[in-house]
Amino acid sequence: MPNCEKAKHISKCLELAILLEVSADKPGNVNFIVGFEGTKVEHFLASAVATAPSFKEAANRGIAVSEKKLSVKDVGMGQIIKKCVSDVKAWQKGGNTLLGTVILFVPIAVAAGMTPTEGNFDFEFLRLRENLKLAVESTTAEDAFHLYEAIEITGPSSLNMAPDLDVNDPRSKERILEEKISLHQVFKIAAGYDDICSEWVNNYPITFNLAYPYLSEQLRSRDLNLAIVHTFLKVLSEHPDTFIARKVGYEKAWETSLDAKKVLELGGLETTKGRKRLWELDRKLRGSGNLLNPGTTADIIAAALALCTLSGYRP
Repeated sequence: MPNCEKAKHISKCLELAILLEVSADKPGNVNFIVGFEGTKVEHFLASAVATAPSFKEAANRGIAVSEKKLSVKDVGMGQIIKKCVSDVKAWQKGGNTLLGTVILFVPIAVAAGMTPTEGNFDFEFLRLRENLKLAVESTTAEDAFHLYEAIEITGPSSLNMAPDLDVNDPRSKERILEEKISLHQVFKIAAGYDDICSEWVNNYPITFNLAYPYLSEQLRSRDLNLAIVHTFLKVLSEHPDTFIARKVGYEKAWETSLDAKKVLELGGLETTKGRKRLWELDRKLRGSGNLLNPGTTADIIAAALALCTLSGYRP
C-alpha cells in the first residue's frame, strides 16, 4: 500500500469507528434516538468528520518514523491532539464530544503508521501494540503542554482531580516545561482514577485484552448494534466507568457496573428480560442528567472498534 494511501486508509478506519460507536443504542450515551441537553447525535457526526485530517497527519508521522525520516520523540502527539479537538470544536456546537476518544485514537493512528502492512488492511497487531507502547512512552513535555491546552479548549474535566499538575492550576503548564515532565508521566499521575490515562500508560489493556476480542467474537455471529451494546455492557460490568466515578463517586460507578452485569446475565438484547432490564438501566442513567453517562466506557468501545476496522471489519 503506497504511504499516502496507507495514511488515508488509517484515517478512514478511525473515522468509521467513531461513527459506528455513536450509532449503537448504548445505555446512558448519545445515539440516533436520544441525546442530552445541548449534545445530540449530529454533534458527534460532525465531530467524527472533523477528526479525519488529524488522524491522517498522525498516521503520516508514524509512517515517517518507520522510514527513519522522523524520530518517534518528534511525532508531536500533543500538538496533533490539540489540533484535532480544536477542529472538533469548530465544526459543532455540542460541547466536548470526543476528547477521550481523540486521546486514545491519535497514538493508535501513529502506531498504525509505524506498523508494516501487507495488502489493503493487514496490520500485524502484535507489532502495532509494540509501536503503540513506544509512541506513548516517547512523548515529551511539549506533548504534555499541548495536551493541557487541548483540555482547556474542550473544558477541563479529564485531569481535574490530579493530586499534582491539575489542569485548573495555571502553574501546571509552566512546571511541565520547566521540569520536563512528559505526557506519559502526566498520565501516570491520573491513571489511578481515569481509565483513558490508564490505557495510555499500561499499553491499552482494556482495549486489547477485553473489549477488542469480545467485540470481534460478537461481530462474527451478531448484528453490529447488538455486538457493540453487549461489548459496552461487558466492559462496563468489569470496569466501573471512571467518568461517572469522578462526577458522583466510585460507589455509584460500581453500582452501574453491577447493573450492566445483570443485563448481560439476563441475556442482554437477545431476551425479553434482558431488553427490559437494559431499558431500565438506560432510563436510570439518563434520569441523572449527565451525571451517570458512561463516557469513558464509550471511548474504549470506540478504540476497540478502531482495531476492528483496522483489521478489516466493514459494516
